[in-house]
Amino acid sequence: QVQLVESGGGLVQPGGSLTVSCLASGRTFNRYAMGWFRQTPGKEREFVAGILWITGNSNYSDSVKGRFTISRDNAKRTVYLQMNSLKPEDTPVYYCAAKAFGRPTMTPNDIDYWGKGTLVTVSS
Repeated sequence: QVQLVESGGGLVQPGGSLTVSCLASGRTFNRYAMGWFRQTPGKEREFVAGILWITGNSNYSDSVKGRFTISRDNAKRTVYLQMNSLKPEDTPVYYCAAKAFGRPTMTPNDIDYWGKGTLVTVSS
């Protein structure tokens, strides 16, 4: 059974940094694209960043490019999203996602597996 389990969310001040993690289990993810989405209540789920597990090629949304970094650790089966220079609008729930034979640019309507999410709150 495939599981994506996020962790690392919390409260951080504007301008601060936070790293969220996604532990992937249940199958081999070498042929998967892994990614992070975020969603504010009442809004659509938004792509944040994606990475190909086998090559490390990555892609970012314009709103986070230059501030966020996605990476993966094969041995730990974990995907990370390092977030710097955080803004209040970076606040919502962050979801880990996986798509078989996917590309680093991911869309919320074409995902095979979702995690349950971790809440990031950027506030002073």
